[in-house]
Amino acid sequence: MPTITLIGLSLFEVATNYSAGQWYIALLTTALICIFSQYMKNIDVPCFIYKKGSGCTKTSLSLFKMFPLLIAIFISWLFCYILTITDVFPKEKDKWGYAARTDIYTDVLEKSAWFRFPYPGQWGVPSVSAAGVMGIFAGVLASIIQSFGDYYACAWMAGAPPPPVPAINRGIGMEGITCFLAGAWGAASGNSSYSENIGAIGVTKTASRRVIQVGAFVMIIHGCLGKFGALFVTIPQPVIGGMFFIVFGMVSSVGISNLRNVSLDSSRNLFVIGTSLLLGLALPMWIQKNPGMINTGSSEFDQMLSALLGTNMLVGGFLGFFLDNTLPGTDEERGMSYWKRMREQTSSIKSQELKVYNLPACFQRQIDKVHCFIFLPFCPGYNSYFSSAIKRICKCCKTKKGAKFTVNENKGNDNLESNLKNVQLKEII
Repeated sequence: MPTITLIGLSLFEVATNYSAGQWYIALLTTALICIFSQYMKNIDVPCFIYKKGSGCTKTSLSLFKMFPLLIAIFISWLFCYILTITDVFPKEKDKWGYAARTDIYTDVLEKSAWFRFPYPGQWGVPSVSAAGVMGIFAGVLASIIQSFGDYYACAWMAGAPPPPVPAINRGIGMEGITCFLAGAWGAASGNSSYSENIGAIGVTKTASRRVIQVGAFVMIIHGCLGKFGALFVTIPQPVIGGMFFIVFGMVSSVGISNLRNVSLDSSRNLFVIGTSLLLGLALPMWIQKNPGMINTGSSEFDQMLSALLGTNMLVGGFLGFFLDNTLPGTDEERGMSYWKRMREQTSSIKSQELKVYNLPACFQRQIDKVHCFIFLPFCPGYNSYFSSAIKRICKCCKTKKGAKFTVNENKGNDNLESNLKNVQLKEII
């Protein structure tokens, strides 16, 4: 729970900094998203579509349910544009409200090329250094930990079962491949899971992989169109900040929802939750504000330690894991009994549901034909093969122990019955 919850809570400062330039615009964006996604989600907008053979037909679309973020951002963006051309917002950079102007980055739009295709080595020959590798390695570890929480939060938000080990391995592996490609193409940062998209899934109720794939293709095309990409730079920061309040809040609520099966009347659980959340926020904040306080004599190790201790999800998640597994508590109190019952009752159903994490059908059929793929940790059959083998071994051990216990118990019952018969005979005599 702390790992997923801290994904959203740790980003509240980002949302605050974006919104600080014009709080009225940020609150307007937040209010519009709230109205469209919650109050107007069941309102259908009538429209006409053309079908071959039947002509124009009237239908309805749930626009407010499907596109609450886009509609809210467009309205706030248009409102900021009107207030900009009418000089309602100040032109001086040091005055409050300047950040809401839409003409701050117009020079970026003017200087951007209409078409630009990136290629490897466009910024020169890549260089590798030990200090750079160690620093990036620490950031990669922190990113992996955050991705774990993102995967589980996204699965819960999409109504899918928790991702199995092969799916997580594939996700982390693809992040590594894309980071390598990003470095080869000269990108300024690596690629990782994006927590804001989880909140967008919760608001729009759209979790289809087809939608994500089409969106990725559109983003690749727009990345080559410089003018179109630069157009989105003109969106004022307060508008983005208002959207962040919604999406970050949705991510945090996913983590809190994991407490639904935990006893919140227990002081033990309250201690674990409160301590892990508070320290997960406090220690990384102190690390960020005091970058030179960690000094072990090795600059590379200092960078790695600072990156790890500066990750909210790592600090809070590790502390919560340690306290929950070391402090005494019953399975019912910790919520473990609920998950055990669910695992026993829905084992067959879950095996069917986990097929959503399989590879595309054309690849999955070929993988199923080659049995050696079950030994690869990123193939779908890996987890099911080893887990079933372990279950069979445990079942055999339990059967043997149960048989021994049954024999001993029967022998004990026979001895008890014979003793009772002897006592009864003695009393009769």
